[in-house]
Amino acid sequence: MKDLSRKQQKELKKQAKYDEKMRKKKKRAKNREYAIVSYFFVFIFVAMIGYLVYYDAVKSEEFINSPYNTRQDTFADRVVRGTILSSDGEVLARTDVDGEGNETRVYPYSNIFAHAVGYADQGKSGLESEANFQLLSSHAFFLEQMKNQFQEQKNTGDTVVSTLDANLQVTAYNALGDRRGAVVVLQPSTGKILAMVSKPDFDPNTIGSDWEYLISDESNSSLLNRATQGQYPPGSTFKIVTALDYYREHKTLEGFSYLCQGTITRQEHTIQCYGGAVHGQQDLYSSFANSCNCAFAQMGLDLGGSSLDDTADSLLFNQKLPLTMNYKRSSFSLNNSSGDPLIMQTSIGQGNTLVSPMHMALITSAIANNGVLMKPYMIDQVQNYQGESVSRTEPEVYRRLLSTQEANLLNKLMQQVVTSGTASSLNGRGYSVAGKTGSAEYTDTGESHSWFVGFSNTENPDLAVSIIVESGGTGSEAAVPIAGAIFDAYYYS
Repeated sequence: MKDLSRKQQKELKKQAKYDEKMRKKKKRAKNREYAIVSYFFVFIFVAMIGYLVYYDAVKSEEFINSPYNTRQDTFADRVVRGTILSSDGEVLARTDVDGEGNETRVYPYSNIFAHAVGYADQGKSGLESEANFQLLSSHAFFLEQMKNQFQEQKNTGDTVVSTLDANLQVTAYNALGDRRGAVVVLQPSTGKILAMVSKPDFDPNTIGSDWEYLISDESNSSLLNRATQGQYPPGSTFKIVTALDYYREHKTLEGFSYLCQGTITRQEHTIQCYGGAVHGQQDLYSSFANSCNCAFAQMGLDLGGSSLDDTADSLLFNQKLPLTMNYKRSSFSLNNSSGDPLIMQTSIGQGNTLVSPMHMALITSAIANNGVLMKPYMIDQVQNYQGESVSRTEPEVYRRLLSTQEANLLNKLMQQVVTSGTASSLNGRGYSVAGKTGSAEYTDTGESHSWFVGFSNTENPDLAVSIIVESGGTGSEAAVPIAGAIFDAYYYS
């Protein structure tokens, strides 16, 4: 060091300080990298713990109760399947246990609740599937559960109280008679499913012995729930959608005028009014009440395919429905490149449009509820076998489908169908009704399904109904009398 000049010594010290500074900087950078990696893994760990807590508290029952979770049935090794009740206390399904411990699932109403309650043998359907977890869970007093486990005895499963009204279900079932079709009854203000009938049906008491026949009988499709899985042309009930689209385009219903001469022809395709009727001069109210095909075909041409498509989309066509049960989406296909014949057919509920009775019930329910669709449900509450409440379903808004003004205008249109139109047999019964009939042609020979959708007590609606009778003819012939029987049962039974 003595051999170095002062300047060189100074340079060496400066270099040494710089090297030390860089060493410390590299060390800090490396420590920072370690810290980042550590924080990352701590974050992942905390997130996993948080998700496990969330899953256990919120999501676990949803996954366990999935109808696709076959492990649920292992609960039956320690729990006797619980009871299903109607909203008015009627037993819809129970489990009988004999002296040797053999269990038999019993359905006191046999075929009447077949699709709504379902079956628990050969797989599960209906409420038996949707409420499987609750029926195989027991909220009996914990000391009783401990005693039963100690004695190697099964606990009694919880009771599921449904929203189904036994009186309305029986009425709808009997009114449909031996005809094919479906009936849905909803409470618009809550979304409660009060009745759901589908025919042909089956007896869930003998589902095991009848299974091979039921799954091979394609002519009846008795296991198919036509209320949610049936796909039908909506016929003139779709004029609700066309009328709504007209209002959205013009902001009024007052400007429409059409001279009905019984037929309308465009591009060598002719639409005629049902039965060859000639309605004469029509405004929107009278054309809706009279179900004038020619007027609505012209209306559709004026609106165009894309406009109708937008309105259908807003009413959940081609979309998921807020249902927990198995269902098929309704289908609608139309745009501005569609030819005039298809636009005319679609405007009156024919063409390529297919819809389920449940979907039409949801649209009708939203109209009755000032444009707001409530999420439909069929489980009102769960109780333990001694009747103590375990959980309750609260009504939940699904989506606003229409504005309040739009709903009120459709309400008025649908009231005129009853007071002076195709559903006049429902007028003057001591309660008010709004609705729309439909005759949905499904063959070249003019055979048609009979439709009616509507609601009662138009100022503060109580019931919304959707009814289809396969090959029933006009809506007023077959579907409207069923609606009348249901409304009468509700108000006078």
